[in-house]
Amino acid sequence: MNQVAYQIDQALHEIVLSSENQLEILVGSCQSNVRLTNTQEHILMLIENSSYTSSEIAKQLKVSQAAITKAIKSLIAQDMLVAVRDSKDARVVRYSLTEIAKPIAAEHTHHHVHTIAAYEEVLSAYSKEEQAMIGRFMKDLVGKIKE
Repeated sequence: MNQVAYQIDQALHEIVLSSENQLEILVGSCQSNVRLTNTQEHILMLIENSSYTSSEIAKQLKVSQAAITKAIKSLIAQDMLVAVRDSKDARVVRYSLTEIAKPIAAEHTHHHVHTIAAYEEVLSAYSKEEQAMIGRFMKDLVGKIKE
């Protein structure tokens, strides 16, 4: 096996192990003292500035409706979300953050910003041309994995 191909295999293995079946991979650890799943935190971040239906949340996060329903029920039980019937269509339920959830959503947003900054720090060691090549490689690799 080509040495670089082996390194890619090892890197992907480490990434999978680090993700532990999480919705996303973030650099560093959560600073919130509240124990929520990554999916629950991502839901809070998503609806930080606007209310969403559970279907809209599932579509945005690319997660099953069942997983979102379970996460939402837990967040409601912890007084972090409120369900509000749509004023135009009472069949539609939208979810909004409570005051308790707002700092957690903000922290998760900050965690995303920190992660992007960490990626940028790693990339800063490479020239613009090398960064373009890395970007192209990542796109090609993801395409190959999805085949």
